[in-house]
Amino acid sequence: MAFRNPQRRKKGFDYARNGYYYITICTKYRYPWFGKIRDGNVVLSDCGVIVKNQWEWLAKQYQYIRLDEYVVMPDHFHGVVQIDNDIRCERMVDVGRDRHLQTNTTKPLHDIIGAFKTTSSKMVHIAGHSFFSWQRSFHDRIIRNDMELYRIRAYIRNNPSKGYYQSFL
Repeated sequence: MAFRNPQRRKKGFDYARNGYYYITICTKYRYPWFGKIRDGNVVLSDCGVIVKNQWEWLAKQYQYIRLDEYVVMPDHFHGVVQIDNDIRCERMVDVGRDRHLQTNTTKPLHDIIGAFKTTSSKMVHIAGHSFFSWQRSFHDRIIRNDMELYRIRAYIRNNPSKGYYQSFL
């Protein structure tokens, strides 16, 4: 039986290195848990607000990342995240009764997105939506230059106005 790698990442690429990454994550079965589109704008549901808050939590949790443009859509999420390894900080971490200084090590993109999906799912479940689930894995694109970053930012900003979700809920 051959091992099938569920990750669709670029082979040999170090996803913990400095750079901008564009990610898209969908809900399971593309169910519109996060809200609806009204007049070209996203109106977030309570689940959508949780997802937005957990995305913003990432920048507090992992001080070597910067959040760029993002949007919570009714059934998916688009975001640009920058990993900057030049930022190093020491943090006090509780380990049982002992307090240790621990230098942050940079997590690769899939671990960062895994933390986002796990924590947002947990919060959505606590909010009473026990059937919520993300689709397995996520799509990523390594952003290679400023022009590509500009186009992706514009796509994310304009995504709600495309309007194909008009009366889903």
